Amino acid sequence: MNIGNIESKFADIIWSNEPITTVELVKIAEKEFNWKRTTTYTIIKRLCEKGLFKNSEGTVSSIISKDEFYSRQSEDFINETFDGSLPAFLAAFSKRKKLKDEDVMKLQELISKMKE
Repeated sequence: MNIGNIESKFADIIWSNEPITTVELVKIAEKEFNWKRTTTYTIIKRLCEKGLFKNSEGTVSSIISKDEFYSRQSEDFINETFDGSLPAFLAAFSKRKKLKDEDVMKLQELISKMKE
């Protein structure tokens, strides 16, 4: 379930305002992205076809929450890029960017919770 950068920004608008009417989305998209009404409806349709949202009688709401979507995206990235190895991902990530003590503590807490 891949979406592009613009689709992602538009999806974030829906998640932040849902349920939201298509009329309201057209106004927001015109202001934020300089889109025409038809472009907005095309993107709404595309995101609905991908299973993220539903458009029922002119009101758009989520099928998948924002957290669930980004969780799946992260999992897919790690599976495709690091053969599903979270340690390999963290090793690669921390090579160029040192982890702060606070981040290490949060990761340790997360690992402890996952063991339970």
